[in-house]
Amino acid sequence: MNSISQHALALYKAHGDRAEAEAARHRKLCEQRGRTAEAEDWRAIRKAIRTLRGPNES
Repeated sequence: MNSISQHALALYKAHGDRAEAEAARHRKLCEQRGRTAEAEDWRAIRKAIRTLRGPNES
């Protein structure tokens, strides 16, 4: 398991369904501070969380 997957899993365990929004919040903060590489990491973490959650049910 790579570090992106590990961070995604830890965030999902800590925040549940709010994990994706939390990752998006971190990404936005990094972008505002000019930390583009870190923002890209958060974007990848958010994508990994989405994969962990699976498809949305209606």
